[in-house]
Amino acid sequence: MDSIFISALVRASHCKKHSIENRSSVQLPTLSGAHTRFCSRRRKSDIAVALSRDSQTSFLSHERALAAQREFSQEDYKSIVDIYTDVSGSRTASLPQIEQESPPITVPGFVAPAESCPDYPAWPARNESDQLAIGKLIGFLYDDNTSHETIYHHYRALPAPRVPYLFRGTLRLLFHRLSVVERKDEASMLRYLSIVDDVKFAGMTLTCAEWSSAIAFAGRCFARVSSAEVESALHLWKEMETQAGVKGTDVTFNILFDIATKAGKFILAEMILREMQTRKLAMSRFAHVGLIYYHGVKGDGDGIRKAYVSLVESGEIVDTVVLNCVIASLLRTGEAPAAEQVYGRMKRLHSEQTGRPLPPSDWRTSRELGRSLLRAAKVFKDKPERLQELQRNTSIAPNLATLQILISYHCIRTGEYELVARWLDEMQPFDIPLHGSIFVALLKGFTIHGGIRYTAWTRTRLESVWAAYHRAVDERISNVYVGKWIIIWAIKAFGKCAGKKRTLEVWEQIQGKWTPKVDESQVVDKVLRDVLAS
Repeated sequence: MDSIFISALVRASHCKKHSIENRSSVQLPTLSGAHTRFCSRRRKSDIAVALSRDSQTSFLSHERALAAQREFSQEDYKSIVDIYTDVSGSRTASLPQIEQESPPITVPGFVAPAESCPDYPAWPARNESDQLAIGKLIGFLYDDNTSHETIYHHYRALPAPRVPYLFRGTLRLLFHRLSVVERKDEASMLRYLSIVDDVKFAGMTLTCAEWSSAIAFAGRCFARVSSAEVESALHLWKEMETQAGVKGTDVTFNILFDIATKAGKFILAEMILREMQTRKLAMSRFAHVGLIYYHGVKGDGDGIRKAYVSLVESGEIVDTVVLNCVIASLLRTGEAPAAEQVYGRMKRLHSEQTGRPLPPSDWRTSRELGRSLLRAAKVFKDKPERLQELQRNTSIAPNLATLQILISYHCIRTGEYELVARWLDEMQPFDIPLHGSIFVALLKGFTIHGGIRYTAWTRTRLESVWAAYHRAVDERISNVYVGKWIIIWAIKAFGKCAGKKRTLEVWEQIQGKWTPKVDESQVVDKVLRDVLAS
């Protein structure tokens, strides 16, 4: 039966009925955490000043609310998305039960057995040079500051067929290091899958976690997931279960579900959910968040709320990441007021309980926090007082990703200039660092909404934002740098708002600070030619 089901999913990935075309929602820019906090408060306010010469009234008071500290119940957290809850937090009605197309997914718990692989003795090095190469690789693997490019370069320097010369523990560490990335891209995918191919060629085995990471790289290596990525992921999964004999866990199915959802293949996603239920795989924190995202892509606002309430009722910890997913999903459905209401309640709950930490500012810490919350929900499942204590000490304050979502939405979709300025003003009270993606979103706003009569997206404000960006680059602010996308949108924005002469001046100004790759230079040159020819 497993073989038949897998084959059905592979066929489904090709079926046009399993995909959705012409989605009305706009793809939001990729979001990521900042590595370090931006210490200069003056620079954060530069963008808000650039957008308006009028004084901006902060939506959030700079002082913590002095309300008495209290314990929050599950009902408080459920009410964050309750459309029948007023701003003060009093509950006036419960969310109606909505019938959904997807099957029920609350299933009995299942604990997967510990992974194990046959232990192969490592081949002895042929000579001193090979031994030195192996030693260098091992040294870099244990150095957390070593880049993936360096690790992979030294792996490729091993004598062919490479993998057999490594002890099992070293190979596991190699896979782990290369799997931990801020965002998956084509280069990281090729690195990881080439080692997977080496393992298979050597007749060795992969653990379920390594297979799952390979599936994730195959399906998520591009910003937009197409049918080709879905097919690649499903074929790897088929190979994993039918040829290697390794059964997928809840993690594997969460990855497949996420890939199917991002490709808009909702029937395929529901088939994966049904298979999880058939195999009695437990719904983890990541699965619950994936369901929230799924209903957002599908445009089902009530489904988003039900999935969030299900997460709370299952005992999972609510944190900033969960609420960011709710906000982004509601915006996808066009429920901007509801999304902003969730944001307001995040701030209120954070301010009403003193001692709550702010969310971590770097992606590695955020990743570890998410994994810790996943484990804690399992360990303390029968200890509600410990879960409540953990929830009390978990941040639900807005972070960089929260503001990126809201700013991008209004820059791209609504063009509400005053709201963009307000969200920018929100960064300072929460000590949110400046990030290059904010500038990209603003330039997109000028491109889409500028250059027309009576627009608030004027050339004067564009010049001020561009000057603020240059100051941030010159001061070497972390996560603000000269890259392909900032240049592309700057060219388009100035072409729309300031004319061809000024666009050429901007290009000459920025190209001296940019060291592009060959393909990047070609892309930017084409954009510049198109703008000047229009």
